[in-house]
Amino acid sequence: MSFFQSLRREWLTNVPTELLSGVLVALALIPEAIGFSIVAGVDPKVGLYASFSIACVTAIVGGRPAMISAATASTAVLMVTLVRDHGLQYLFAATVLMGVIQILAGALRLGLLMKFVSRSVMTGFVNALAILIFLAQLPQLIHVGWETYAMVGAGLAIIYLFPYVTRRVPSALVSIIVLTGFTIYSGIELRTVGDMGELPSSLPFFALPQVPLNLETLKIILPYSLAMAAVGLLESLLTASIVDDMTDTGSNKNRECVGQGVANFVTGFLGAMGGCAMIGQSVINVTAGARTRLSTFFAGAFLLFLIVVLGDWVKQIPMAALVAVMIMVSISTFNWSSIINLRSHPLSSSVVMLATVVVVVATGDLSMGVLTGVVLSGVFFAAKVARLLGIVAELSEDGRQITYFVTGQVFFASSNSLVDAFDYQDVPERVRIDVSDAHFWDITAIGALDDIVLKLRRHGAHVEVIGLNEASATLVERFGTHHKPNARRRPAH
Repeated sequence: MSFFQSLRREWLTNVPTELLSGVLVALALIPEAIGFSIVAGVDPKVGLYASFSIACVTAIVGGRPAMISAATASTAVLMVTLVRDHGLQYLFAATVLMGVIQILAGALRLGLLMKFVSRSVMTGFVNALAILIFLAQLPQLIHVGWETYAMVGAGLAIIYLFPYVTRRVPSALVSIIVLTGFTIYSGIELRTVGDMGELPSSLPFFALPQVPLNLETLKIILPYSLAMAAVGLLESLLTASIVDDMTDTGSNKNRECVGQGVANFVTGFLGAMGGCAMIGQSVINVTAGARTRLSTFFAGAFLLFLIVVLGDWVKQIPMAALVAVMIMVSISTFNWSSIINLRSHPLSSSVVMLATVVVVVATGDLSMGVLTGVVLSGVFFAAKVARLLGIVAELSEDGRQITYFVTGQVFFASSNSLVDAFDYQDVPERVRIDVSDAHFWDITAIGALDDIVLKLRRHGAHVEVIGLNEASATLVERFGTHHKPNARRRPAH
């Protein structure tokens, strides 16, 4: 594909839809960025500038078109202690270092680690985020008048009914415009975006973080940068996989690592906080029909235009309108079929999915939930494979030789079963261990084979291991301690 073909496919496909999607996402980003700034303990402009910068940069250098990246809650919560104990300038320095770490992760091709995240973990991650998105709207629905509930209900009605009129304009954008206009001209007293915090009135500018360039500074910011980089990449790569599924397209995960790193590196020099991909806004963007980088770039650029040029109008947007949009996002993000599948899917898969949801919702920490799911997936997989190990013993007619036929996978989880399957008390003169249909995966498996052979020899048996495949034989030669000449390789095919 030529450069111009690639440019057209990634930037200039269905431009009107991409621009309208970007407008909708920009509006949805404003309260989120302000709220995450408050969580981190910084001025709202720090989160708003971050959302502009990260969205625009990842649109250009990221690996997943149509995905939205900006300031997020998952990274904001990691900044609280740093800002409180050392100040805002150290946050900017930590964001720059966060970007460097993520660029290195992409260079090391750590995006390939997504292959180890099971479908059950992905489903749990999506469901947990849907629940968190909904819970985040509750503060806007507590201790409010009936007008707020009526506006939220009207907003949801517009969102779900307007597509029957036309799908050319995102119904969520129509909902925001209609409810804002009604609020302004009716004079109803509702909480607005302006009540969330002061919007900036000037453009961000490039500046070096005002911190000492010494080892002490590095010791302070490195732990925070590592944590933010890891959480940011985890959420970004998982969100990229979700967008892949929603759009039936692929993405470059290693390029996304680099893209996130470049975005955070640049953002730190613009006086803003670090961030990553946002599943809520990404779902809004894709659901509105966006598929290219243009929607992501325009979302960031239009966000800056909104807060700097149209700030007086943006302040009047009722929070009820945005709450309706986010409730819609929560409903559409949740994998409702996963509840029905609890009865038909394997118990281990359901446990992994539910554990991921529970840990994320209980702790608010996406990384802990995903880590829990990945570990459980690994444990269940190892247990399943370990049960596939089979050992059959066959005694010769004269009773002087016994042959053990080993089939299946021998590794750390199945090695004890292998050792226990042998009889070490009534041992004949000769013992043959046929592993033609087995594979030894690790040094634990080789250690188990050593134990078996040495135990049998201590009881006076002549032991012969036959049928080792090439890979298993290589491990035996490197790490085995029993008499090697007795082990014969199976001919390579």
